[in-house]
Amino acid sequence: MAAGAGSGAQFVDRVVLHVAAGNGGHGCASIHREKFKPLGGPDGANGGRGGDVILVVDSNSASLLDYHRRPHRKATNGRPGQGGHRTGANGEDMVLPVPDGTVVKTVGGDVLADLVGEGTRFVVARGGHGGLGNAALASAKRKAPGFALLGEPGEALDVVLELKSVADVALVGFPSAGKSSLIAALSAAKPKIADYPFTTLVPNLGVVSAGDTTFTVADVPGLIEGASEGRGLGLEFLRHIERSSTLAHVLDCATMEPGRDPVSDFEVIEKELQAYDRVLGDRPLSDRPRIVVLNKVDVPDARDLAEMVRPEFEARGLKVFEVSAASHEGLRELSFAMAEMVKGFRASLPPAEPTRIVIRPTPVRGGVEFEIKKMGDNTYLITGEKPVRWLRQTDFQNEEAVGYLADRLNRLGVETALAEAGAEPGATVMIGTVDESVVFDWHPEVAAGTDDGSAGPRGSDRRLDDYR
Repeated sequence: MAAGAGSGAQFVDRVVLHVAAGNGGHGCASIHREKFKPLGGPDGANGGRGGDVILVVDSNSASLLDYHRRPHRKATNGRPGQGGHRTGANGEDMVLPVPDGTVVKTVGGDVLADLVGEGTRFVVARGGHGGLGNAALASAKRKAPGFALLGEPGEALDVVLELKSVADVALVGFPSAGKSSLIAALSAAKPKIADYPFTTLVPNLGVVSAGDTTFTVADVPGLIEGASEGRGLGLEFLRHIERSSTLAHVLDCATMEPGRDPVSDFEVIEKELQAYDRVLGDRPLSDRPRIVVLNKVDVPDARDLAEMVRPEFEARGLKVFEVSAASHEGLRELSFAMAEMVKGFRASLPPAEPTRIVIRPTPVRGGVEFEIKKMGDNTYLITGEKPVRWLRQTDFQNEEAVGYLADRLNRLGVETALAEAGAEPGATVMIGTVDESVVFDWHPEVAAGTDDGSAGPRGSDRRLDDYR
């Protein structure tokens, strides 16, 4: 009737992962040289792109344990370009397998991706672009650039991975209600079973076959009153039933604890499920179809109690099954009832489509490419994606590269904007953020080049004039 697999020795369902994509390789500044033609033109190639960090759903991955043990992951860097137009190799991507049902969040709790379905991919950190070589920077004005651009750093960030079990039926109930025994009897799973509270510290998954329907059952760790507020195992495991289409209340009819009976246990668990609805949005747990499983009827007193409370549950419109995980009584009827409910839910779903990851880039603020803010007496701060990215690409040990940066900033309108903001020659200009920036002394309309003036106006180069 069943086939399945038990849980591993250790189970981790929430980790903070520190990821870093690879840096882009630096561009190469090189001049082709041949006999009788010492300056044959620029031939420095571009650097390779840094590797991405990619999360991929893998059916062979059952836990986040590996990332709990090794939370730091980094892709390889791109290789630098070389002379002779030899482009640097791209860095290798770091591909990280994750279980089906993994949710990727920021540390602040914003959802980046919900990974469901074998092979679903999400690029969590993108590698930096390789720097341009001087061959790519050559132009009519700049025939032989004596510099290249640096590779850009890859993205580095912390993300939270949370695993939500992908199961059709969730078994819920108090600790020691017999859920682990029931899933062991229904499937081939081998959960740890003992007669004390909180035996199950991890969700066990079992695969059950009934007729022509095969479905998964999740044995969710025991709930107690106040679980939705974090008591006991609390919210740590309530999320594992979010994806389930059907809930099965497993009620212990043989409990000897004072103040407990199947009806009161049912009402406590229902209250906790309803309280948890507030975080689930459009698929609250209170709307899921449910059945009642009166367990341990192999005990004479438990059978009598089950017969007493059965009419009360049926009066509420619930299907009731009297079962025994020990003797397997009633399990066939229960498994077929679960299969029927799962089959009905699946039939109600729209046609399946491949999971698509929606990328939400940072909004562009009205097309403004940079902003200038006065920070003090003749001191200004420039912010913006382009100026900051250009800074990262600039080799400040190379005067011609600095001149090229000044050219780019001028074309972007930075010098004009500084003048309009009231900046005077010699002004202190910071590009970046208040905490991390590069500082310049601003001197408008200054030409860039070598000390002897051979490079001419900023960005140009006359060294090839005699070799045309």
